Amino acid sequence: MTQSLFVTKRDGRREPLDLDKIHRVITWAAEGLSNVSVSQVELKSHIQFYDGIKSEDIHETIIKAAADLISKDTPDYQYLAARLAVFHLRKKAYGQFEPPHLYDQVVKMVEAKRYDQHILADYSRDELDQMNSFIDHSRDLNFSYAAVKQLEGKYLVQNRVSGEIYESAQFLYMLVAACLFANYPKATRLDYVRRFYDACSLFKLSLPTPIMSGVRTPTRQFSSCVLIECGDSLDSINATSSAIVKYVSQRAGIGINAGRIRALGSPIRNGEAFHTGCIPFYKHFQTAVKSCSQGGVRGGAATLFYPLWHLEVESLLVLKNNRGVEENRVRHLDYGVQFNRLMYTRLIKDDYITLFSPSDVPGLYDAFFEDQEKFEELYVKYEADTSIRKKRLKALELFTLFMQERASTGRIYLQNVDHCNTHSPFNPKLAPVRQSNLCLEIALPTKPMNDVNDPEGEIALCTLSAFNLGAIEDLSELEPLAELAVRSLDSLLDYQDYPIPAAFHASISRRTLGVGVINYAYYLAKNGVKYSDGSANGLTHRTFEAIQYYLLKASNKLAQEFGACPKFNETTYAQGILPIDSYKKDLDKVCNEPLLLDWEQLRNDILSHGLRNSTLSALMPSETSSQISNATNGIEPPRGHISVKASKDGILKQVVPEYERLKNQYELLWDIPNNSGYISLVAIMQKFIDQTISANTNYDPNKFDGGKVPMKLLLQDLLSAYKLGVKTMYYHNTRDGASDVQEDIKPEAEDDGCAGGACKI
Repeated sequence: MTQSLFVTKRDGRREPLDLDKIHRVITWAAEGLSNVSVSQVELKSHIQFYDGIKSEDIHETIIKAAADLISKDTPDYQYLAARLAVFHLRKKAYGQFEPPHLYDQVVKMVEAKRYDQHILADYSRDELDQMNSFIDHSRDLNFSYAAVKQLEGKYLVQNRVSGEIYESAQFLYMLVAACLFANYPKATRLDYVRRFYDACSLFKLSLPTPIMSGVRTPTRQFSSCVLIECGDSLDSINATSSAIVKYVSQRAGIGINAGRIRALGSPIRNGEAFHTGCIPFYKHFQTAVKSCSQGGVRGGAATLFYPLWHLEVESLLVLKNNRGVEENRVRHLDYGVQFNRLMYTRLIKDDYITLFSPSDVPGLYDAFFEDQEKFEELYVKYEADTSIRKKRLKALELFTLFMQERASTGRIYLQNVDHCNTHSPFNPKLAPVRQSNLCLEIALPTKPMNDVNDPEGEIALCTLSAFNLGAIEDLSELEPLAELAVRSLDSLLDYQDYPIPAAFHASISRRTLGVGVINYAYYLAKNGVKYSDGSANGLTHRTFEAIQYYLLKASNKLAQEFGACPKFNETTYAQGILPIDSYKKDLDKVCNEPLLLDWEQLRNDILSHGLRNSTLSALMPSETSSQISNATNGIEPPRGHISVKASKDGILKQVVPEYERLKNQYELLWDIPNNSGYISLVAIMQKFIDQTISANTNYDPNKFDGGKVPMKLLLQDLLSAYKLGVKTMYYHNTRDGASDVQEDIKPEAEDDGCAGGACKI
């Protein structure tokens, strides 16, 4: 019966269904893979064939049939499905399986205004011929199925209205390399292009969404994270809103610091009117964030920051919850609440926290970030001043409210602003850090703008990438990879456009980068150590020491070639202070591993020549980009050996690396007894990381009496993290049982810092 079926070709012709042709393609895709069955794929496919089926629908039916067979017992179906998907993708892009010559591809795409015309202006035909010889298109066959679908959905140049795709992955990697090193001397640049292409296409370096989707196109904004600080004036609020719209439209994730905005009822114009408070302006920012779609897929996303001692904090903490009415809720933003030593001290002593409007307590808001002793002195002074409007709450009551909202929404985050300034690459007297970003891993100086062209304003951008720890066999391999990462991202700062002067001045003067990691869970499994029992502490210390050391060494080398960043004098590095000098020494009780690298020589080199970049490291979630490398994301333990992610293309299954060999070595999220070991590992990483870390807390109510996590435990974890020097806390995950059926179903997430979306872990 099947033989009588006809296929409709792309040109409209009908011809008999050729099962032998299908068999050959599936057999090709199965070559070299374990425990896969060509006949099983054929069987699942045939059931779905019908008369008149389009040839491209046959491709998609076969791909889906293979993808449906992905399981823990048969993980290699993720590669069989991927190869079939690559075959289909290339047929759609080129009309054939073999990709064209690089030069022909570039000419065609520049003429169609899909590639940047500067590629042809910057590189000769001979150089493009050489680059073509560097390309290994067979590396497309190393992707997992989830990776190919992510490439199709987010990264490959395409018409998002019609769905047409114009390239395959190796062109993406080669042209990103070509664009980033275009300004290097002709004598050396092709060598850097080749090395960078190899590092990315062999999954040793991971690139974030804005770079992979944007570099090589005419759009030139590739920073993942944008930090915008708002002042306490209408002009500044409007400038902040305008900046949000500009950057959301260009795929960036936003951090908004709104902590300066005065509280409800504060006098305006010497008492002529009273202030409407924070909530109306938060709503204004929410509208700006959601005003533009990102890649036609979703509205933007932002995290808004304010201090725990703000007079309106009780109303602000509940803005995201499902109770209440629209007038007193702003649910489509996430929130970062800011703490410091004094707040924790009041909790430990069962004392009170006094709430103020920042407008009523001169100098207090700035001291909160710049000088902890001065903050405490002013805070106590204002508490005693009976003329100042204030409210007192038991510290335990306020912390409990914070933790209840964090637990119920999962998305009320935490920033320890003192750690962000005392263990920081910036001198807090000259360049205080007053906020983080959407995903809580960036910690950079900002200044409010009075208008979008304000030369005194400072919008902080951070450009990201990550080492794939799973691809590292020896820590010495990090040195050349660090140089490639730093050189490429530093070049990007000059290559990209800046829609707002405050972002341009900050980026060019500070040249901030954030290189993180992916595949940490696999790295631990491969080395036979675990999150929970301290066995990973030494390995983690050695690894992150090497990461920061080699990144600093690379930036110092760049400074010798091109000069230090203009505001190097505002960094602690300029004073000879390194991360190994300023971390919380309480950490030594958890991990007293010795330093293995020559930090004193590095210190002298930095004092002599400076650094090209004010910051170099940050640990981001890397949810989407890690899938491209078939890696576990960021630093998180996997929820299951198979992650099942919902995307606009359907359900994507991905099996953890080397499942069959290492299945008993992986420590799964809900098997970890508590957060203690994980928090210690984050603190060890934070000893070296100069920005901060997207770190989550996870709780299984079923482990506790009455199915409820004790508040005492939640507060203990908060205090432990603070004591060990952790700067920020990201998601609060609660096991609800429902998701366990499919092991890890989550909404489609974006990325690596935060680009373009909610960065769901």
